Amino acid sequence: MDQIKARMAALRVEADANASQAEEFKARVKTLESENLAKEQEITSLSHKNQVLEEEVEKLETKIKEYKGIADESSHSGRNAEGLQRKVQLLEEEAEEADRNIRELNEKLRQTDVKSGHYERKVQALEAAKDQWETKYEELLKAHEATKKELADFVAEIGNI
Repeated sequence: MDQIKARMAALRVEADANASQAEEFKARVKTLESENLAKEQEITSLSHKNQVLEEEVEKLETKIKEYKGIADESSHSGRNAEGLQRKVQLLEEEAEEADRNIRELNEKLRQTDVKSGHYERKVQALEAAKDQWETKYEELLKAHEATKKELADFVAEIGNI
């Protein structure tokens, strides 16, 4: 009788521990999913910035060509040529800066993509672990119920004696 009570108590403790751990896993999965969502939003934001910068580079390159053409046509006018050369130089510097920004954004996008894949794998692993713990919890709950039934049958049998 004491053995059955001890076994029941042990099963209850183990079932409670498994339920607690399953809740912890659920919370961790939610955390990772929210982190994954944030990373996906960052990827979207960086992709948009990348696109905007690429469009800006195209505009700047068009202006550079335009100013270079104007500079070539009006090379006889020294002051205009110097002013246009400065504009061309500034535009080239802006284009170089935009190119650097694009490279940085592409690198950040790549890193964020790698991190996102890492978090997705973590979420999948935790979900699998959570499923295993839930299965174990259900098995222990069934064992607990069976043990309670055995105890009730045993008590009824003893009561009949």
